Amino acid sequence: MLARTANQMMQLTLVLFVLLRYHSPALAGITLFLAIAPGIAMSPVAGALLDRHGRIRLITLDYLVGAATLVLIAGLDAAGRLSPLELLPIVAVGSLTYSLSNSGARTLVPLIVPHRLWDRANALDSIAYSVTIGAGPALAGVLTAWSGPRLALLATAGVFVAAALLIAGLHEPTTTATPMRPVLVEAWAGLRYVLSWNASLRGIALVVSLMNVGLGILLIAVPVLVLERLHGNAAIVGELWALYGLASIPSALLFGRVNSQGRERLMMGLSTVAAGLGVALLAVTGSILMAAVPLLIAGLANGPLDVAMFSLRQRRTDPAWFGRAFAVSMGLNWGGTPIGSALSGPLIHLGLPVAFIVAAALIILAGILIRWVVPAEHVGKIGGESARQSRRDLPVEESPSSAEQGAG
Repeated sequence: MLARTANQMMQLTLVLFVLLRYHSPALAGITLFLAIAPGIAMSPVAGALLDRHGRIRLITLDYLVGAATLVLIAGLDAAGRLSPLELLPIVAVGSLTYSLSNSGARTLVPLIVPHRLWDRANALDSIAYSVTIGAGPALAGVLTAWSGPRLALLATAGVFVAAALLIAGLHEPTTTATPMRPVLVEAWAGLRYVLSWNASLRGIALVVSLMNVGLGILLIAVPVLVLERLHGNAAIVGELWALYGLASIPSALLFGRVNSQGRERLMMGLSTVAAGLGVALLAVTGSILMAAVPLLIAGLANGPLDVAMFSLRQRRTDPAWFGRAFAVSMGLNWGGTPIGSALSGPLIHLGLPVAFIVAAALIILAGILIRWVVPAEHVGKIGGESARQSRRDLPVEESPSSAEQGAG
């Protein structure tokens, strides 16, 4: 929770930092793109490292890299030596290790929780994430409004360090041994597993990445809406994102007690469409209160979406592939966020309503596509070939286990 809070603080603080220092929504979008995209590009390699070398030490490494990056940005800014030409490379390099913690932490859940409790554990995971979505932006906004974005950057670095100290001593759960092939070979195998063999993970990646393009647009458009149109401050921006995060807690609690097996696609589809319809209301927002309602709707929809998606991904992934498959799957899922952030600048230039309508349309489209791109049950086929033929085509180490054959 500490690390997730720090990640949420970092995203909003970087956006506010650029908007307040350089007054450029386009530069804010590019900055957020570089804060996420390089880490996503490295996700196959991160997954191979997680399955080979364990999770705890690599997660700790990423937390420390995140802290060092933020301290460097704040220090250069204080010295008056931080231009966009220095900021962007620092942010890009600092994001390279992101998938180690983002994927590594989530793969711990199915390794330490019995299968029968996955829905409830995923609900708790979603709730914890929702709390951090609420706490992180709220803290970032309040600190920025109180003493400027430099203090917010340093405070975020401190939270990363605290997370690293706490997780460093955690017991590493045992997993099925993986073949000691070169890391790049394992990374390529992880990509093949998600994109070629596992139709469920491939479908999830498509719809969630499309939905996150819309979310990436909102990450820039909502602060611009508050600061420039509604004449609010950074604290209000944080409070709105806090509302979005906290709203998903009651819905996650409710749906976490429902067995999602066999209902995952329905839950994901309805939740995503509801979120998109809520986001569409931002196009006609004229007050802070009216801006809060769409984010409340989207937050409520996020609870059942998370529970269903996490459980579906766990059920249809071989445990021996959790590191590689989750890293690639989550990387592809998040791939839409930096794309949306990069697109936000040109869209906002056309008008804030345009940006919100495009974001809502992408989210609704993602919800509609779920029925067609995510199979109703686990399918091990490549291009119409049978799962048996697929296993012959893959190296022995890449063959899905018998446990996966019966999943779903």
